[in-house]
Amino acid sequence: YRQVLIEGVVERVSEDESTEYFHSRPHESQVAAWSSRQSEPIHSRKELDQQFAAALERFEGEVVPKPDYWGGYRIVPSRVEFWKGRSNRMHDRIAFERISDTAPWQSQRLQP
Repeated sequence: YRQVLIEGVVERVSEDESTEYFHSRPHESQVAAWSSRQSEPIHSRKELDQQFAAALERFEGEVVPKPDYWGGYRIVPSRVEFWKGRSNRMHDRIAFERISDTAPWQSQRLQP
């Protein structure tokens, strides 16, 4: 019974920022980026675990390089709405909006 809706502009983060974030993650999380092809089908969990074990062995004791395909995006929010459901459908909704990056956030309660 809780949701958050965020609206804004999406931007790709820089290569330097992606690399810095990648190296801030735990070693096994870095290795996992090399061990699977995200969202591609796989036959079994066993096969996935084998791929991960092979990648762990490959990078044992080494700095794991950030894969070229690994990166991120940032949402620069202009509107955030918090929704809290209630069984009688008289939900609580509060929205925060701003018209520019430098403008103050304005809040208002919305009807369900």
